[in-house]
Amino acid sequence: MPVRIEADADMRAALAQAHDLLSVERFVADVMVTDWKASGVAVNGTVEAKITQACIVTLEPLTARIDEPVEATFLPRNSKLHRLPDPSDEMMIDPEGPDAPEILEGDMVDVGALAEEIFALAIDPYPRKDGVEPLEFIEDNEAPMNPLAEKLAALKDKL
Repeated sequence: MPVRIEADADMRAALAQAHDLLSVERFVADVMVTDWKASGVAVNGTVEAKITQACIVTLEPLTARIDEPVEATFLPRNSKLHRLPDPSDEMMIDPEGPDAPEILEGDMVDVGALAEEIFALAIDPYPRKDGVEPLEFIEDNEAPMNPLAEKLAALKDKL
């Protein structure tokens, strides 16, 4: 079953607020939901977005694009394919391999929540304008490194 989620203005505003962004101009998830190994569900596709966030140094708005693949599998809790590992067994994990199937609670997959999770993980937590160096810590007797650091030092003195 193909699923397309295209966020309207209210949904984009809610995404921006929930993820501390200045704005979300576009959010689209195109996925295919299919059966997986008889009792499971596979979700594959992409999440694309255009966001504006504040530079962590200058606080100026920065535009970023998100284009992330969606690859997830879900199994019901009682599936024979899902077994909890024995704590005494050694477990080999391939960091480049596919993720283990998630437990499907109930009989529905919330594709919107999955798309938002992929979106959230793709957001740069420390966006910085090109050419701008990160703030350096300032000793009390040194001059501030840039105008924002000057403002921060002045605020510190007021406290």
